[in-house]
Amino acid sequence: MNKSSQIKSSLLTACILILFSITAYPQGVVTQARVGFDEFRADIPHGKIDTITYESKTVGNTRRALIYTPPGYSKSKKYPVLYLLHGIGGDEKEWYNGGSPQVILDNLYAQNKIVPMIVVLPNGRAMKDDRAIGNVMAPEKVQAFANFEKDLLTDLIPFIDKKYHVYTDKDHRAVAGLSMGGGQSLNFGLGNLDVFSWVGAFSAAPNTKKPEELVPDPGAVKSKLKLLWISCGSSDGLLSFSKRTHDYLVEKNVPHIYYIEPGVHNFKVWKNGLYMFSQLIFKPVDASTFPQYAYNEVGVPAPTNIPGVKYPEIFPDNTVFFRVKAPDAKTVQIDLLKKYTMNKDTGGYWTVTTDPVALGFHYYSLIVDGAAVVDPATQTFYGMGRMASGIDIPDPDGDYYTVKDVPHGDVRSVNYYSNITKGWRRANVYTPPGYDTQTDKRYPVLYLQHGSGEDETGWPTQGKMNFILDNLIAAKQATPMIVVMDRGYATDPTQPPTTNNRAFMAGNVFPDVLVKEIIPMIDTKFRTVADRDHRAMAGLSMGGFQTFQTTMTNLDKFAYVGGFSGAAFMQPGNDITKMYNGVFADANAFNQKVKVLYLSVGTAEPERMQTMVKGFHEALDKAGIKQVFYESPGTAHEWQSWRRSLNQFASLIFKN
Repeated sequence: MNKSSQIKSSLLTACILILFSITAYPQGVVTQARVGFDEFRADIPHGKIDTITYESKTVGNTRRALIYTPPGYSKSKKYPVLYLLHGIGGDEKEWYNGGSPQVILDNLYAQNKIVPMIVVLPNGRAMKDDRAIGNVMAPEKVQAFANFEKDLLTDLIPFIDKKYHVYTDKDHRAVAGLSMGGGQSLNFGLGNLDVFSWVGAFSAAPNTKKPEELVPDPGAVKSKLKLLWISCGSSDGLLSFSKRTHDYLVEKNVPHIYYIEPGVHNFKVWKNGLYMFSQLIFKPVDASTFPQYAYNEVGVPAPTNIPGVKYPEIFPDNTVFFRVKAPDAKTVQIDLLKKYTMNKDTGGYWTVTTDPVALGFHYYSLIVDGAAVVDPATQTFYGMGRMASGIDIPDPDGDYYTVKDVPHGDVRSVNYYSNITKGWRRANVYTPPGYDTQTDKRYPVLYLQHGSGEDETGWPTQGKMNFILDNLIAAKQATPMIVVMDRGYATDPTQPPTTNNRAFMAGNVFPDVLVKEIIPMIDTKFRTVADRDHRAMAGLSMGGFQTFQTTMTNLDKFAYVGGFSGAAFMQPGNDITKMYNGVFADANAFNQKVKVLYLSVGTAEPERMQTMVKGFHEALDKAGIKQVFYESPGTAHEWQSWRRSLNQFASLIFKN
């Protein structure tokens, strides 16, 4: 074989090997990220992020960048490179701090969805003092983003090509960025078609050149660029810059992906942009699939909406789209776990899409020109010490509290006069299925308390307790029982008011009202088994603390006790055996008397609450007190933690 034939044979073999390696990562239509795509997983291999420095002749000093090397990075292999750019208020750490790109990419590698690549995260502000401080909109700082093109092309890329085992041709080099970095990516990528074959812009900012300047030669872009990606949030105030580029590309028949998703100018949109874009690059591209990249996830009206009202609308990734008409308002926000600023359209409608919202029930408010008000599109609930809007994010594992075709109990309103508080009070009472027909049957009673800022309506409305009990009883997993829910606030007008911060404990005489008035009233009005072995008490948060305050000083009246995200005020170092007049001092006696002691807390609750409940649980363990301890996975100080807790607790009590 002559030398020419050998070269041709070698080239053919190399091409086959490259093709083989590429087809190991099959290409298809990439879909919107699902919940959990950006959550750290300890059970998979991880890449590595380092800080690097390089000499910049453009700027005249040493500059910094972050670099991500993929899991299993080896100097015996070559890798393509993605240059990932930040926004105007950030620096080389913005993606790392706000978007966790290493987590997103690690998870994609574990699913074999992306080609192993190196990712370089530079500082796109090419000036001697490139810190994101002071007025980031100052003219010289904005100009520094344009100057970065030279720094990138003549300093950083050559440094990476020399320092790391990377492919140095354009087909193995991509550039993408968010906001200002998205504009840079379009400007630099489309302006240097001999350097980049893959270009991505996530919410491109006003620094983006006009379309006719970006693409003066549509034919060159068609022939030289493998992928042009443009994405943005539908409620982003900068959407017009992405749209004008898209419209021009359509007019010039330049293939590209234009992906608009519910969202604003934030990392929710940018992380999804990276998630989708990274799965497409360095692979064979089928431009015929580009029209399929339209956000087609179908949102559904929230179950807490007024019947027949479409918005708020919940999407499959648990983001929520809000739409409110307030043509004369100057500012509107949604306060749902955090504040979201809404954008106004020409019709007077304000819209916004939230970050993914945790499963379960959450209070929220509209803030219109600074005033917190309820959303007229949703049902209202008493919470936060006032009437508030609420939204219930469906839980795939929430079948236990949904309405089913099973026998249902009733929730009755009972008014009674309290001699202690010198006023009328109201209790909500759940009676189990068959209570009105099986008139010779008596039932055990659970006294169930709400949390701070709520009232006796909390458990049957926000908590769905009646459906939880209906379903448990129908499945024969719980003993039919009466459940009494009363307002956990009570004051004696003959006593001086307290200024203690724990007003629901100090100065609150609810335990006396419960023991001396509510229990006798319930035993008189309803067919109860009126002894301690058929009486339980439980509560959430404040109601959990009240439960322990009440039951531990009245164990002659209660045999079952439950604290959901609330137990006892136990200071570090305190001796648990001395609490509540020594009720825990004799573990054997306590364990014989209390049939079920239940504690729970959500794994995402504030550290203070977790420390308090877990500390109490551990102290009980050490003292030999038997108990059931449950940690609700992924839930915070919220109704989903407490729905799960009631579902468990109710299945444990009143059983031999």
